[in-house]
Amino acid sequence: MSARLKEKYVSEITPALVEKFSYSSVMQTPKIEKIVLNMGVGDAVSNAKNLDEAVEELGLISGQKPLVTKAKKSIATFRLREGMSIGAKVTLRGDRMYEFLDKLINVSLPRVRDFHGVSSRAFDGRGNYTLGVREQLIFPEINFDNVNRVRGLDIVIVTTANTDEESRELLTQFGMPFAH
Repeated sequence: MSARLKEKYVSEITPALVEKFSYSSVMQTPKIEKIVLNMGVGDAVSNAKNLDEAVEELGLISGQKPLVTKAKKSIATFRLREGMSIGAKVTLRGDRMYEFLDKLINVSLPRVRDFHGVSSRAFDGRGNYTLGVREQLIFPEINFDNVNRVRGLDIVIVTTANTDEESRELLTQFGMPFAH
């Protein structure tokens, strides 16, 4: 079963982007390379159980096993030692990536309280888009009763676009609800 958004990209989005930006080849059209989900768990320093819960939740959201991230440096004010586990991340590619993007745009983002669209200024200048989610409860896989702490996560959508304009158009075509 191929992802719905992948088929849409091939059949509708690519021709639209070629026409809009007048590319000489179809291969020049920007595409989504990967989506990285990152959950920083600062309180894992004092309570390691919090990290396990974050890893489990991130696994449920993404559908694959998260990588536990470790501190690169020791920071005394945060009681942090080099090598301590302080977060989790998942890199999604291929069909899983398209499935997640579909779920994010059509199911999760509309569940955000007082949602007026995502910021259109969160591009990094190289065509990548970063989105911060304040609570993991917007994802349908997370059972509200099993959550003991509301955690946010960062979602980075890495594209092959050279400019923010191309990247924004690509994500708009996918249905990303940008605030105007």
